[in-house]
Amino acid sequence: MAANSRPRKKEDIIRAAFHAISEKGYSTVTLQDIADKAGTSKGILSYYFETKEDLFLHLLQWLTDRIHAREAKAVLGESDAIAMIHAYIYAAFAGPIENRVFYRVYLDFLAQGSRDARFREVNQNFYHSCWDLGKSIIQAGVEQGLFEVVVVDDASRAIRSMIDGCLIQWVMSDDDALHEYYRTLCEQYILNFLMAPIQSQHSHSSSIAASSREQIE
Repeated sequence: MAANSRPRKKEDIIRAAFHAISEKGYSTVTLQDIADKAGTSKGILSYYFETKEDLFLHLLQWLTDRIHAREAKAVLGESDAIAMIHAYIYAAFAGPIENRVFYRVYLDFLAQGSRDARFREVNQNFYHSCWDLGKSIIQAGVEQGLFEVVVVDDASRAIRSMIDGCLIQWVMSDDDALHEYYRTLCEQYILNFLMAPIQSQHSHSSSIAASSREQIE
């Protein structure tokens, strides 16, 4: 096999695994299902990946890298912080079909992550990248006098939580017509949060911190 065809063939297998899992689920999909989807043999899969779990780990890395690259490209194409938020939301809410397939697979992987440290590490790296992207937007908004944020790190986590929360609620609704509604809702509440008075954010953050300390104690 030519060396320059190996990366392309490996990605073809990863894409095939993505579609096979979206159709059959993480726990029931087989290597034969993936080989059939890729139009190749199980032997070829074994050439590129040591085990089924190794293939799935590469899939999760490929999937999260792809999502983050798309979102970062959209955000970095803007200079105004509000436009950056708009671009971020629209990149995350890519479309009903793409979002449904992604979350169908991704939620399966989150369940696996509770049992496998390697999957947790890939997922944590993805979220750190999301938080860094959020921080760059927030810092731009603060510098432009558009956002009033007390703790940038906390706000960046809140942004991603709202995005994933709205998308998961939309997926569970099983209604394509609600996709735009959740996208608009998500953008509206993120902007309301970032543009809220500093004292309001500070009081809310303090109450959450106090509650967390009480639970720990």
